[in-house]
Amino acid sequence: MAKITKEAALLYHSEGKPGKIEVVPTKPYSTQKDLSLAYSPGVAEPCLEIEKNPEDAYKYTAKGNLVAVISNGTAVLGLGDIGALAGKPVMEGKGLLFKIYAGIDVFDIEINEKDPEKFIEAVKAIAPTFGGINLEDIKAPECFEIEDRLKAELDIPVMHDDQHGTAIISSAGLLNALEVAGKNIHDVKIVVNGAGASAVSCTKLYVSLGAQLKNIVMLDSKGVISKDRKDLNEQKRYFATDRTDIHTLAEAIKGADVFLGLSKGNVLTQDMVRSMAPNPIVFALANPTPEISYEDAMAARPDVLMATGRSDYPNQINNVIGFPYIFRGALDTHATIINEEMKLAAAHAIAALAKQPVPDVVNTAYEVNNFTFGKDYFIPKPVDPRLITVVSCAVAKAAMKTGVARKTIEDWEGYKVHLRELMGYETKLSRQLYETARTNPQRVVFAEGIHPNMLRAAVEAKSEGICHPILLGNDETIKTLAKELDLSLDGIEIVNLRHPSEASRRERYAQILASKRAREGYTFEEANDKMFERNYFGMMMVETCDADAFITGLYTRYTNTIKVAKEVIGIREGYKHFGTMHILNSKKGTFFLADTLINRHPDTETLIDIARHSANTVRFFNHTPIMSMISYSNFGADNVGSPSEVHRAVEFMQNEYPELAIDGEMQVNFAMNKDLRDSKYPFTRLKGKNVNTLVFPNLSSANSCYQLLHAMDPGTEFIGPIQMGLNKPIHFTDSESSVRDIVNITAVAVIDAIVEKKKCK
Repeated sequence: MAKITKEAALLYHSEGKPGKIEVVPTKPYSTQKDLSLAYSPGVAEPCLEIEKNPEDAYKYTAKGNLVAVISNGTAVLGLGDIGALAGKPVMEGKGLLFKIYAGIDVFDIEINEKDPEKFIEAVKAIAPTFGGINLEDIKAPECFEIEDRLKAELDIPVMHDDQHGTAIISSAGLLNALEVAGKNIHDVKIVVNGAGASAVSCTKLYVSLGAQLKNIVMLDSKGVISKDRKDLNEQKRYFATDRTDIHTLAEAIKGADVFLGLSKGNVLTQDMVRSMAPNPIVFALANPTPEISYEDAMAARPDVLMATGRSDYPNQINNVIGFPYIFRGALDTHATIINEEMKLAAAHAIAALAKQPVPDVVNTAYEVNNFTFGKDYFIPKPVDPRLITVVSCAVAKAAMKTGVARKTIEDWEGYKVHLRELMGYETKLSRQLYETARTNPQRVVFAEGIHPNMLRAAVEAKSEGICHPILLGNDETIKTLAKELDLSLDGIEIVNLRHPSEASRRERYAQILASKRAREGYTFEEANDKMFERNYFGMMMVETCDADAFITGLYTRYTNTIKVAKEVIGIREGYKHFGTMHILNSKKGTFFLADTLINRHPDTETLIDIARHSANTVRFFNHTPIMSMISYSNFGADNVGSPSEVHRAVEFMQNEYPELAIDGEMQVNFAMNKDLRDSKYPFTRLKGKNVNTLVFPNLSSANSCYQLLHAMDPGTEFIGPIQMGLNKPIHFTDSESSVRDIVNITAVAVIDAIVEKKKCK
């Protein structure tokens, strides 16, 4: 893990706009009418509705998606009592995590008050603003009273994350670690080093899961918490042991099955770990220095199952795995409280998720081939995109089951879709693509079967039910790679095009290609040689209807692939050129960009073909094309070079397709801002319309625009490149394509094949 310097941390927080969060309007505000609706006089109407029915605050305000992160700065991270103001960067950081992991908005509130009674009154006074309250960095034992009182006296969820977040995540980890170790929670002996808010909450949740109090020993800074001590508060007395033969950590840990550390670094020695029971479980959660280092624990006991609070070692106990999704489920049901059942539901959901196959995005983030449930992976990673659906749904169901929900969720699949769309993991368009492809899965050939991403994509596409994959490549190499990646090849066909058994098929394909291109100098011998190349062979599979679609591009230069596609598949009748398009799904809508890949310096004729292809492709995706042909000048302002080519293409398109909303040439800002465009150029055929399709004057501008948008907003979904204009469903990827990119293109290829299938008799 990269070392974080003081200078880098201060620069991160100070450069640009200071801090880490901001308020962003969610409604239009550019016109006087907008402002009148947002404030006076229009704002009076929702006010009056809420006065009549307070529950309408969830309908007309941001309350239902707004959490307060509140602290008095008395126990900030490992820094201690540094005060409310000094703790503000942490609270802002918590707000950032809520937003990026669960789409929840946050106001961070730092209250300069240490008196619990006054603190409680301050929080109660501002509570109507929020749908939930996350208490943060408040020292024990005051934090227990504060949380208990606020939970009892408010009708919105209140959770002190320092207590319950760690408890929920470590409980999930403990359930799974015990399963790996072959132990039962009812029987194991647990030693807890630390008696603060987190330690108490963790241990209480372990008891709720089945751990027995008689098997638990807790220690504070003075040693073992035993019943003969007179200095114990209420929380510590609950865990006081009857044993009088143990006083120190070294004595307590002998024969223990589980160690939970929420104390300070380097207090657990290798000898102590050696004295534990077989397959010991060590959760050393002190940060940044654990109670024992991962290396020392492993050296002492190779059979140890280890978790820390650090991201650079296996099995990180990280609160971000829990709190965003717990609040998400609570907010979405308008829950009045986060109760024990909701916390247990979250713990069980997180534990169960670790046993499921891990998405490629997680493997990629940690630069591994595949996480598999076991000693080094029994807690999901924070970047796992499934957490929001799995944990939020579990919490929401528990809220409803226990009667604390004021809003009922009935369509759980619809709720999951909503959550994925909220986080940008899925869009309406991509969901429609998958659903359509599943109605009639096609035979899709994947050219580079030995590429890890393409192999994963083929397996995922099959599991999604969108195609019947055919992998090209050496069968032994593919099987070895699949084993390394822990992928099942069940139901997936492998074709080793170079194997002698494929000789007759290569010859058949060569005869067909040589005959088709005889007047272009092709001979059978030349065509037969080409059938040893995966692009020629794979495209001939589609051309001869041995398969329905073809995906290629991870290893191959576009120029070569384009040449092969023209030779084998050919361009659609009525056109002389083909192209590609990228689809951009953003918060502002869906946009189609062309041509992003094929035509470097298109002339007027080529631009006309691209525009025609683009209009057809946009309709293919159930959108009405509203097209702007882009240049650096507007409507004839420059009459030489590429603007003149675009100008002539627009003139042709408007004459030949008068019903099509297309205009140009124009600059991008006029294309995207209809008010600016309409006021400056009122004659435009696009007047009053929002452009959704951009046709660029050359490959440099189209590709640069796509790449720039992708780099500037990595959260925006891009689908493509999508082939436009070939006779058969031949689709391209590139060397940068992720598994999800390839699966998306596969769905497009399947739909393309469904449409074209009638031509393949």
